[in-house]
Amino acid sequence: MTAPSSSPPPGAAAHGAAPAIAIEHLEVRRGGQQVLQDISLAVPRGSITGLLGPSGCGKTTLMRSIVGTQIIEKGSVQVLGDEAGSPALRRRVGYVTQAPSIYDDLTVTDNVAYFGALYGCSTDEVEIAINAVGLGARAGNRGNQLSGGQRTRASLACALVADPELLVLDEPTVGLDPVLRADLWEQFHALARQGRTLLVSSHVMDEAEHCDRLLLMREGRLLAQLSPDELRSSTGESSLEHAFLALIRKGEEL
Repeated sequence: MTAPSSSPPPGAAAHGAAPAIAIEHLEVRRGGQQVLQDISLAVPRGSITGLLGPSGCGKTTLMRSIVGTQIIEKGSVQVLGDEAGSPALRRRVGYVTQAPSIYDDLTVTDNVAYFGALYGCSTDEVEIAINAVGLGARAGNRGNQLSGGQRTRASLACALVADPELLVLDEPTVGLDPVLRADLWEQFHALARQGRTLLVSSHVMDEAEHCDRLLLMREGRLLAQLSPDELRSSTGESSLEHAFLALIRKGEEL
């Protein structure tokens, strides 16, 4: 797949730039239960940050807080210098949910054009987004005619059409075969090289290898924010999965 050929977003990855995401003491309750507990973190611009942890640990709730669709109890969430959910961020932030967010009775082109219309995107921009995810040959197919991997790509095209500075991707590779997963990660790296910031969640630790930075979560808490090499060094483990388990055990002993 080939990434969009637009120039890097303004202020994308300058050295020393303010973080793309800055969260301070975030707490969220849902259904009377504490889902996120005192989360503070920073996501650097122009990078791929992996949000990793077991299913049910709060990754999706954290992402919803970042894109402004989650009511928070305490704390602050700043995204690209503005409060999460601000109108100014609507075109600057792209969000891909776990379930593909496309309409089954619309073609790929119509799906992407629908989302593009929300941002005043042109026909050319719609075509660029579709080609960027490798669906040019499937542009006339309806959503219900696509495979699972193709539906994920179509959802990504819907997020890319506005040319966002920040992409928040909630387990985009879940259920995909290894070839499709590798293909999507190539796409993510191409976007990061353009200066975009990506936050990608996963419960599969081997995907941590693709990330510049890691946010490791468990039971609604942030265990660590560090690079893959720093995780290995701090635990003495060569396997990232074993390193994550060692980090959990160390926390339980404290």
